[in-house]
Amino acid sequence: MITISDLEKELVGDKNTPRVGERVSVHYEISEGEKSRIQKFEGLVIAVKNSSNRVTFTVRKESLGVGVERVFPLYSPFVKKVDVLKQHKVRRSKLYFQRELRGKAARLKEIRRKK
Repeated sequence: MITISDLEKELVGDKNTPRVGERVSVHYEISEGEKSRIQKFEGLVIAVKNSSNRVTFTVRKESLGVGVERVFPLYSPFVKKVDVLKQHKVRRSKLYFQRELRGKAARLKEIRRKK
């Protein structure tokens, strides 16, 4: 018997969902008129919303002293690649408190990966 979740996995494929507290680099496609290009958005994952194949994650970065947040659907055809750059130790599922913090106060403890 085929379940709906099996069908969704078959149609969408398996991608690794970024976890909250990771510093990621998201490569996504932008169309400008007839041309298209790949742009990179690098920042901290502050929220992940899981709902079967409709997984979205919110990435926050500081750009010229202004906080910029962007929500990416994980299974969008425009999201080409998600690279994990660093992992941080977090004790919350949503890091919305990072919005009020600036500079050194916004630091998180990094988890070192063994190679």
